[in-house]
Amino acid sequence: MRKNNQTNFSSKQILLILSIVCVLLMGLSLITDKVSGPLRAVANYTIVPMQKGMNTIGLWMSDFTQNFATIQELRAKNKTLQAEIDELTVKNNLLQQDKHELERLRELYALDELYADYKKVGARVTMNDSGNWFHSFVIDKGSNDGIKVDMNVMAGKGLVGIVTEVGPNWSRVRSIIDDASNVSALVLSSSDTCVVNGDLTLMQDGRIRFEMLANNGTEIKEGEQVVTSHISSKYLQGILIGYISEIHVDSNNLTRSGYITPVVDFEHLREVLVITTTKDDILED
Repeated sequence: MRKNNQTNFSSKQILLILSIVCVLLMGLSLITDKVSGPLRAVANYTIVPMQKGMNTIGLWMSDFTQNFATIQELRAKNKTLQAEIDELTVKNNLLQQDKHELERLRELYALDELYADYKKVGARVTMNDSGNWFHSFVIDKGSNDGIKVDMNVMAGKGLVGIVTEVGPNWSRVRSIIDDASNVSALVLSSSDTCVVNGDLTLMQDGRIRFEMLANNGTEIKEGEQVVTSHISSKYLQGILIGYISEIHVDSNNLTRSGYITPVVDFEHLREVLVITTTKDDILED
């Protein structure tokens, strides 16, 4: 293996050599200033150009050193500013989350006030079945908190669904958009009853279906409120489900059916209210 014969000069050594050359040129410059004749002419052609070159190199090195220091300083400031930006971004994200949570809690509070006759327990959604829609999900309250099967669940501005399973510290809720859900409902303006059926395929358009509404000549328009009916076996009376978005007469000419726009955002459920009174409790009382 051959040895590397190349000489590696450090920056300090190069600076020392250049300093020595500068000193020698300064000395020669002093000597040539005192001579005349042919020797001065030779100096003008040799030493003077070398002096100018060394001055140029010296100025270039001085500018380079200053620029390098400026770049390093700017990089340090940029790193500090980027860290501050990252910290502010995290704080802003947390503030936005707190803002949205506060809005949801205010909405729940307004809902609690609207249905003040019913006692309720607040709960958080901890898990939902696969998919974008909360057609069946789990909350963080159970039998230890007084939750029972068939208790009604609300969020947003109205009805979410009903409790179907209960554990010590969890409960499962089936929402009204689930394919297995059927809710006895009532058109508020006319008191005509109907049945609201869950249909996950319709939720892509933000709708659910209603049917079995009597075609009795009562005028019902789009935008009419639909609430839970007094004849429902499990759902408490008067909880808002949504607004009629489309209605038509069935082929039998005896009933009408159509679609409802629900008042609950079933894609972004985070917190809910569980009414701690069941329909059976009210019937027993």
